[in-house]
Amino acid sequence: MQVMVNGQQQELRPGATVASVVRSLPGAPEGRGIAVARGGEVIPRSAWQSTKLRDGDQLEVVVAVQGG
Repeated sequence: MQVMVNGQQQELRPGATVASVVRSLPGAPEGRGIAVARGGEVIPRSAWQSTKLRDGDQLEVVVAVQGG
């Protein structure tokens, strides 16, 4: 299935979840400091594992960084 993640098309296996996408991102240990929205709606962290993605979904994943 095709899903847009931060504006880039990705091929994911059927049954992929928000949690599986977050785990695949570099620099995001355990999903800390991350917010995810699907179609503009924020997905609570508690729902990442149970939120299955569908063909054509658009995800925006934002990673907080420390700095000054």
